[in-house]
Amino acid sequence: MVKNTLLHVWPIPAFDDNYIWCIHDGQSALIVDPGDADPVLKYLEQQNLALTGILITHHHADHTGGILNLLQALGSVPVYGPASIDIPARTNAMMEGDKIEVAAPRISFEVYEVPGHTLSHIAYFANMQANVVEPMLFCGDTLFASGCVRLFEGTPTQMSQSLAKFISLPKNTLVYCTHEYTLSNIRFALAVEPNNANLITWAETAKALRDQHLPTLPTTIGQELQVNPFMRCDQQAVIDAAIEVSGEKLLPTPAHVLAVIRAWKDRF
Repeated sequence: MVKNTLLHVWPIPAFDDNYIWCIHDGQSALIVDPGDADPVLKYLEQQNLALTGILITHHHADHTGGILNLLQALGSVPVYGPASIDIPARTNAMMEGDKIEVAAPRISFEVYEVPGHTLSHIAYFANMQANVVEPMLFCGDTLFASGCVRLFEGTPTQMSQSLAKFISLPKNTLVYCTHEYTLSNIRFALAVEPNNANLITWAETAKALRDQHLPTLPTTIGQELQVNPFMRCDQQAVIDAAIEVSGEKLLPTPAHVLAVIRAWKDRF
């Protein structure tokens, strides 16, 4: 569990490798991307928490499949989700720059549109505030620890622009991804940057965590800028690796580099 002053953020495991994040103050809880209702209901009951809202980052079933069952079991609450696609029981359609003010647990978010994985993907950013000592980013499937997601709908340029929004956030921002893909992502990252000392150290730390069945999340923006090749597409070591793999003489922008290493990761 990560404690952020009066707020706690807890990963509720679901399926094989999903995390459904619960943000709570000991009484009231927000749930992020509930793909399955059962583990959420169990956790809320165990912790004696009242559900007060649901945040959805994108429309895939492993992020939305539990919404209706949660509402049926616990009653209606606000459901926030991307405006440009249908989300089950959505009450609040969110777009770039929208603000969310939640009374319980007390927290506010700004919404970012981050197309790439899907065209309508959004992320929720909570900057420092009364109950939040370190900024928090709930980014769904856009960014993973040491990696990024497959581009099912968007383009490399869109993904590069989305990650640029994250790169601009404070380095101490806690990043709450929704899949435990870290070890496989690290294996690929080491293929891109085998001499990255920060990455080598992180590989050992992440393995130790997983050996104890502990999550490797949250990560931070600062950490990802050191170890994640998809956040380092402007770094010479990553550019050189992409040029070598692609056979191109020049990859002029980070989006070109990202396109090469994402295709490389797809077949890795």
